[in-house]
Amino acid sequence: MELDGKLDRLRALLGELPSALIAFSGGVDSSFLLHVAHEVLGERCLALTTRSPTTPEGDIDDADRLAAALGVEHLRIDANELDIPGYAENAPNRCYLCKDSLFTICLREAARRGIAAVLDGVNLDDLADHRPGLRAAAEQGVRHPLVEAGFSKADIRAASRALALTTWDRPASPCLSSRFPYGTRITPERLARVAAGERFLHARGFRDLRVRYHGEVARLEVPVAAMARLLEPATREAVLHEFRRLGFVYVALDLQGFRSGSLNETLGSPKHEGPG
Repeated sequence: MELDGKLDRLRALLGELPSALIAFSGGVDSSFLLHVAHEVLGERCLALTTRSPTTPEGDIDDADRLAAALGVEHLRIDANELDIPGYAENAPNRCYLCKDSLFTICLREAARRGIAAVLDGVNLDDLADHRPGLRAAAEQGVRHPLVEAGFSKADIRAASRALALTTWDRPASPCLSSRFPYGTRITPERLARVAAGERFLHARGFRDLRVRYHGEVARLEVPVAAMARLLEPATREAVLHEFRRLGFVYVALDLQGFRSGSLNETLGSPKHEGPG
């Protein structure tokens, strides 16, 4: 199906709903879904974002701005995943625990406001991976309209660009917990160190990046094309100084370069939990 046909299909699906609450992260997928849902449903559409220590700094502000620009009512709910039993231990099903909590919050707010459906921004590409969060959505009746309308990630970016959404080329920004190898305990202090390291690199113009936490070692992932800039003497010294100040003893550059979900490589399977 051509892109215009998929967009028509999405609008038709949304038009069948009396009202909808969108689990809204401010990323590419949920921003596109929210835009189309608001276009179809108007004031019968609501966005909900959870605030947590695992959320990259700035993402909540970005979500606020996007919702305001779209003219959508935006709920912000405090929710600390570290309080969920088993979450901090960081087993491979961590994503299930997080999404189960998120969707519980969404469904509670939807029920309180008389909203008919809870929707999220899962797309067709997401179904190719093993994602425990999808099980949480199925258990709680959360719908994936982008899947139902046949949207891939590339489709969403292309449609977002055509609709003049500023998020069309936004880099993925998964929760900070995805920076920790499975089995490594997640704590507020460790999350803060990772967040500070990524904030430092972003401020120096590195766009796609991850700081992976390995105890005394910070493993940096940047695109291969950006490695030479990272290794320029002044930049390299500044990075070493900052990461040692943050408490890391060693700073390593991953020669494979930036890729989402690199910590899932340790699971020994081509399928993984999701991007990170």
